[in-house]
Amino acid sequence: MTDYNFLKPYTFEKKGITVKNRIVIPPMTEEMSFSNGEVTADELRYYHIHSGGAGIFITGVANVNALGKGFEGELSAEDDKFIPSLTKLASAIHKDGTKAILQIFSAGRMSSTAVLRGQQPVSASAVKATRKNSETPRALSEAEVEQTIKDFGAATKRAIQAGFDGVEIHGANTYLIQQFFSPHSNRRTDKWGGSLEKRMAFPLAVVDEVQKAIDKYADRPFLMGYRISPEEIEEPGIRFDDTLKLVDALKEKPLDYLHVSMGNVWRKSLNDKTITTPLNLTIKKHIGELPLIGVGDIQSPADAKKVLDEGIDFAALGREMLREPHWVQKVIAGDEDAIRYTIAPADHEELGLVGTFWEFLLQGFHDGLQLSSEPHTLEDRQKFNATLDHIFGGGK
Repeated sequence: MTDYNFLKPYTFEKKGITVKNRIVIPPMTEEMSFSNGEVTADELRYYHIHSGGAGIFITGVANVNALGKGFEGELSAEDDKFIPSLTKLASAIHKDGTKAILQIFSAGRMSSTAVLRGQQPVSASAVKATRKNSETPRALSEAEVEQTIKDFGAATKRAIQAGFDGVEIHGANTYLIQQFFSPHSNRRTDKWGGSLEKRMAFPLAVVDEVQKAIDKYADRPFLMGYRISPEEIEEPGIRFDDTLKLVDALKEKPLDYLHVSMGNVWRKSLNDKTITTPLNLTIKKHIGELPLIGVGDIQSPADAKKVLDEGIDFAALGREMLREPHWVQKVIAGDEDAIRYTIAPADHEELGLVGTFWEFLLQGFHDGLQLSSEPHTLEDRQKFNATLDHIFGGGK
């Protein structure tokens, strides 16, 4: 076995929690939950198959309230009735000591009246997203904003009771928290919008509420992470300088890590071609000792090693972990030549990629799956990563 840096354990100093290695499975949409948000047997099987190697496994999104649901088959943490279901999920992830993190969110305007069973989507303001088939949302009232913040705290309490090791606040990928930060989706004139500082108020209030829940209900050390998308392509939209101001504010909070969502971990600016340094490296300089998770087209052990060599604390493998659930185990065993970098269509059931999940991958992520039955090149990968970056940046 090569003495890879990413195989070394890491201790989150603020909480005294040690994870067995620096590999993370990032949150990935799998659309396998029941229509009401409860975990299905197929979902539990998927998590069990893919857990056990990485130090941390972050679930796909769980909505914190009914209006936060963004798509069918989504996890829910909106009510105590989901605690037994979430408990089973945490237990499945805990295989061989992997830490389980529940990602919590509200979709905001990235939902639809169909998904919300006739309810109009909500957002910071009544501004339609630029994506095809988007609906015009209604602006949350001040009372609803306050309640939504409390809902993030309540979801955190349920994650604690269900046995998770932490929560990740999903402030990325154009969902509600990002919508409050964005000058495109937030045109409010009250305390929740206007200046950059006011647009940061909602994200920071959510962080504070989640920490309150941890302080009040956690009977053990419990992690709190935050995920961001560093830019938007809309005009007006979030620019990298805005994000640096946000991360400067976030690092003053009791966060345990920051997670940057991008299609390529080494991506530079979508908007400013004069920026020649990968965004993750600049963000890491800003947050200092706060741990950073880098994600985006990390596939091989050499890819993961480079991430840590450059000072990023964790390497998150998404699509590659779908293809190879024993990635870490094979690296430890010195069996790197056996790592799969493609998916054979005939193997999808063996990998736990079944039903709506497999359909979703074929429809939405076909070009990034690297099917063994189809040719794929480095150029194909780069094009797909660019597509992801436009999605994460709010584009069509």
